Amino acid sequence: MASDTNNSLRALPSVDRLARAVARAELDARREEILKGVDGVNEVDLVAGARARLRPSSTRVLNATGVIVHTNLGRAPLAPSVRAAVTAAAAGYSNLEMDLASGERSRRGQRVEALLCELTGAQDALVVNNGAAAALLAVSALAGPGREVIVSRGELIEIGGGFRIPEIVRQSGSLLVEIGTTNRTRAGDYAAAIGERTGAILRVHQSNFQMSGFVERPALGELVALGTRVIDDIGSGVLAGDLPALADEPTARESLRSGATLTCFSGDKLLGGPQAGILVGAAAAIEACRRSPLARALRIDKLCLAGLDATLLLHRDPELARREIPVLAMLDTDPEELAERTRLLAETTGGEIVQDVCRVGGGALPMCELPGPAVALHAGSAGPDALAARLRSGDPALLARIHGGRVLLNTRTLSDAETMVAGECVARAR
Repeated sequence: MASDTNNSLRALPSVDRLARAVARAELDARREEILKGVDGVNEVDLVAGARARLRPSSTRVLNATGVIVHTNLGRAPLAPSVRAAVTAAAAGYSNLEMDLASGERSRRGQRVEALLCELTGAQDALVVNNGAAAALLAVSALAGPGREVIVSRGELIEIGGGFRIPEIVRQSGSLLVEIGTTNRTRAGDYAAAIGERTGAILRVHQSNFQMSGFVERPALGELVALGTRVIDDIGSGVLAGDLPALADEPTARESLRSGATLTCFSGDKLLGGPQAGILVGAAAAIEACRRSPLARALRIDKLCLAGLDATLLLHRDPELARREIPVLAMLDTDPEELAERTRLLAETTGGEIVQDVCRVGGGALPMCELPGPAVALHAGSAGPDALAARLRSGDPALLARIHGGRVLLNTRTLSDAETMVAGECVARAR
């Protein structure tokens, strides 16, 4: 054992050798920039770049952008109890697919499915690895090769990352039937398109944009009344619309009460949990999804499943969920608490308190604006881009937003503890 340890220690590269390798890579990159005409390379930039090369590919980030569900930063941050559940699941083996009472194999996600049925009123539920997967599985199971899927032209949308509804339908093997116009689609348009080959109507929430003016869209109940199966993709996963910011968002329970055959939504947006795609609805429709060959390819892993389970447990108590789930807490932050947090950060950094606007992000609530204070940092002679880059290269990284020539730090997306750390990050970056 001692011999193996000594051999491993001797195999480590020397500090000089490691430093030379990192420095060479950083200098080569900077030479390329200079040859391409990029000016402004200095010693501080080179050191920051070298540090970034030594940093693990996944690192802790403090989000001071004011964007709550930031896709580039992993979307929804997890509640403390959810983080603990994920850690416990990662610590060793788990009863992922075993009934411990009988010792027999069980179905993955049974407890989560039961919680989803309880929280939404669904007959059955199924969880896959993300929202796009849920939509693909739903369309594939209820329509599929040779069957038609009817979609309004106003809902043939593209969400981030190139996720397009027409491509999802085609990938399932189904035939896309476009109806209506971009701004107006009526129930009669759907009725006229229904035929012998119709597999389902797909209704898609316009998650990341909103149309106003001369527009028309039938209610979900009107589509259900046409007598064919309806898949309702509500996008962001609101379980209870009791926060003012969520008042106009469709909830899963409302969707099912209106008669949707299947309702799909994400787990890592307004639900506030880990990445997951959720399907709830009629037992026969969920069973068709469960039997699909795609179900295994799209299934959720044990860590996300543990996190989703813990998140749904919090949703059993809406008041507890609003307090413990970070996304919901940020949407409902007390103005006095926000003002005090911002004041402390301004004192720590020497910045100026200004008015700012937060957004939800992540393809959710595109028109929602949450006004509040932020700290504006004076960037100095190097300029705001250089200061923002130094903040990003720190440990932890602090992500700010540049506006009006100044670097803004919005405390709505920082916890109290993170606000203190953010002040330290600024001090180190100057």
